[in-house]
Amino acid sequence: MVDPSDARHSSWLRGFHEAKPGTPRLLCLPHAGGSASFFFAFSKALSPAVDVRAVQYPGRQDRIAEPPADSVQELAHGVFRALDERDETPLALFGHSMGSLVAFELARLLETAGRPPAVLFLSGRRGPSVERFENVHQGDDAQLIEEVIKLDGTDSALLRDEDLLQMILPALRADYRAVETYRRTPGPLLRSPFVVLTGDADPRVTPDEARTWSQETDGPSEVHVYPGGHFYLVPEQRAVLDRVEATLRRLAPGGGAAA
Repeated sequence: MVDPSDARHSSWLRGFHEAKPGTPRLLCLPHAGGSASFFFAFSKALSPAVDVRAVQYPGRQDRIAEPPADSVQELAHGVFRALDERDETPLALFGHSMGSLVAFELARLLETAGRPPAVLFLSGRRGPSVERFENVHQGDDAQLIEEVIKLDGTDSALLRDEDLLQMILPALRADYRAVETYRRTPGPLLRSPFVVLTGDADPRVTPDEARTWSQETDGPSEVHVYPGGHFYLVPEQRAVLDRVEATLRRLAPGGGAAA
């Protein structure tokens, strides 16, 4: 997917475990405030049968010195440029929350380039046709932290560490700004199949809102609802990964593993 010697490329993509040659490839895109390491558990559970890569957005962890992106589209373009255009291995995308929007915009770029994704896994986010006024990014630090706590996406102990908090807040606020100002631009429907996943108690997306993703593709679309809130995929990890594996097998020629 990427030449490890190219620093520009490798800054965006992370691999945690070795995978067998010819295995399915899954590119994971994190939520607002999230990092590539959120998907370490996915990689550990799926490797070596699936080649899991995770995206590291600028402005966090080892990219802390870089300015965070201003928009979902900017993030998608950054990931797109990091992918090796010579690699013809089919690529599946898994985005959670903000990562779902980045995955969607990335899929649009890939389709335009003649490399449509094998499948999009869209988790914890309503379809882009459902617009809602949200302005958490315009609030003060306390309001931003309150929102993160409400979604249960960050260890509360980390939010009590003032030094660490000052390091993560700029990227977190930028991510919220990117999500809350995102609007889908006109364009053709995607051809890739969609697998939409959501929690039944997510305060930010209802199952009906999750189903609106089907409006964005000419391919098949299915929705799976799990017990839990916005980060349902942590306690329901095994069920989610079973769905990922089953989908990759189903989409592969002859019903085998997608290569």
